Amino acid sequence: VNCSVSPMIKKWMFCLCVFLQLAALERQIFDFLGFQWAPILGNFLQIIVVILGLFGTIQFRPRYIVVYTVWTALWVTWNVFIICFYLEVGGLSKETDLMTFNISMHRSWWREHGPGCIRRVVRPSAPGVLEDYSYVSVTGCIIDFQYLEVIHSAIQILLSLVGFVYACYVISIFMEEEDSFGFVGGLDTYSYRQPPQEHVELKPVKPVGKVL
Repeated sequence: VNCSVSPMIKKWMFCLCVFLQLAALERQIFDFLGFQWAPILGNFLQIIVVILGLFGTIQFRPRYIVVYTVWTALWVTWNVFIICFYLEVGGLSKETDLMTFNISMHRSWWREHGPGCIRRVVRPSAPGVLEDYSYVSVTGCIIDFQYLEVIHSAIQILLSLVGFVYACYVISIFMEEEDSFGFVGGLDTYSYRQPPQEHVELKPVKPVGKVL
C-alpha cells in the first residue's frame, strides 16, 4: 500500500525538523566546549532520530515515526532532569561531575563565558604553592550559567512537544489512509468478481455443407 502525505504536511514537518536540528547542533557545540559527555551523547541521538522522523514522513515509514515519538518522550524526560540538575532540585548538585560521567571535573561552558562574564586567572601568592597552580575568577555575569542551561533545556522541551504532537498527527493520517485503501480495495475486488455459473447452455452446431 502506498500512502502519501500532503505537501503542506511535509513542508511543516521539514521546517520543524530544521528548528530541532539547529537547536540540537547549537547545544552540541557548547557541550563539546565544556566536555559535557552525557549531554553530548543525548544531543547526538537527538540529531539521528530527528533525521529518521523526517525520512519516515517523506518516504512513508510509520515505524520510524513511532521511534521518533518514543525518543521524544525520553528526550523531554532527559531535559527535565537537566533542569532539575542545574536548579539543584531533589538533592541534585550542579557542582558534581554527573554530566561528565565522573570522568573529569569540567563544568558547563557558560560558567566562564556567559553574557557579561569577566574571566580572570588568579595565581596564588602563598609560599609553598606551585608556580603553575592557578584558579579562575568569574565576575559580572548578567545571567548565571545554570539559568542559561535551564533556558536551553526549556527550548528543547517546547520544540520536542510540538514535534511529538505533529508526529502523532502524521501517524493518524497514515492509519486513516491505510484503512481507506483497504476498504476501497475490498470493494473493487468484490465488484470485479463474477458469480459462478452453475449451468452452461450448449447449442448444437450445424455442419456446413461442401460448396460445389
